[in-house]
Amino acid sequence: MVDAVVIGGGAAGTLCAALAAGRGLKVVLLEPNRELGRKLRITGKGRCNVTNDCTPREFIEAIPGDGRFLQSAIHKFSPQDTMAFFEGLGVPLKTERGRRVFPVSDKAGDIAGALTRLCHKNGVEILREKANEILLGADGVRAVKTERGEIACRNAVICTGGLSYPGTGSTGDGYGLAKTLGHSVSECRPSLVPLESPDAYCREMQGFSLRNVTLSAYENDKLIYKELGEMLFTHFGVSGPLVLSASAHMRHFGEAKYRLNIDLKPGLDEKKLDARILRDLEKYHNREFANCLNDLAGKAMIPVLVRLSGIPETLRANSVTREQRQNLVRLFKAFPVEISRPRPVAEAIVTSGGVSTREIDPRSMMSKLVPGLYFAGEVMDLDAYTGGYNLQIAWSTAFVAANSLRTEDK
Repeated sequence: MVDAVVIGGGAAGTLCAALAAGRGLKVVLLEPNRELGRKLRITGKGRCNVTNDCTPREFIEAIPGDGRFLQSAIHKFSPQDTMAFFEGLGVPLKTERGRRVFPVSDKAGDIAGALTRLCHKNGVEILREKANEILLGADGVRAVKTERGEIACRNAVICTGGLSYPGTGSTGDGYGLAKTLGHSVSECRPSLVPLESPDAYCREMQGFSLRNVTLSAYENDKLIYKELGEMLFTHFGVSGPLVLSASAHMRHFGEAKYRLNIDLKPGLDEKKLDARILRDLEKYHNREFANCLNDLAGKAMIPVLVRLSGIPETLRANSVTREQRQNLVRLFKAFPVEISRPRPVAEAIVTSGGVSTREIDPRSMMSKLVPGLYFAGEVMDLDAYTGGYNLQIAWSTAFVAANSLRTEDK
């Protein structure tokens, strides 16, 4: 009989197992992959955005769904606690733009490696096996069944992640385990994901990136997101940091219409931009209009801007009217991209949806339906905006679960 079987060796699972074992509990960690933290090792483009150096209140505000569920957890294990924890494990951290926290080394493997070493140090038994079933007795959880047999236990913690990055093992197994035990699982959707567009000019500009632009996202003409940063045109639509962030606000595909506007010159208001365009037209007064935008836009974007402006490309620069110039100004300040749908969940950074938080005690992460059954991390219906918040969900919920497990005298 062991005290706990932790199912899934990702961010939440490894931390939960290590902390529970650190309490002196006998813990088994089930992870079919050869190494722990496989998904963790590729997060943040391999750099690992460990957390966000924000307040608990700001953290809750970064969760578009049931952020209140995490009120207790974030106060028990805050972003500052996370930073102190990993630095205590010998991983120095740094804070970058937007208060995003990364290892000084820029290596996600340092975070995963530190957790793996802590599991070994604290005596966690790591089995390269998959959980097929959680078995119940009169007092709730009594065992976890794998392909090799049953592991008798007092507690089981489901930390299997969502559906994003299925190649790392996130294939939704935890949803099936939870459903079998009576839990509700909401529809899983992609979040922090590239977006598809029907606009042919996105494909025309594929591979072209924009820096220092302001992206605005609209749901049925209502502004739902606005931020300065970087993005990229692709063969299917748009991607990049700004787009991934915007996608987290788009939660009603099929019911609402979405579109993006890109301010290509956020540092200039319309009046100053008009004066700038006028100077360029005067500078190149004998050229055709299509050859007058090289100082204002990237080569890949110029043919699209000319076409959408409605100004004939062969028109001489000194013949462009004030009205035509105003149309060009508006295009630079609100370049339009229609959005048809998100890319598949397999391409998402996180999964939106999962095990209903209404059926989980937020103070312990234990199931309200099954004594001894706990949840931590992305398997729950919890997701946040980009910036380190999603990993903080994993750390906080894992901490709470690890410190709430039933012991022999309970």
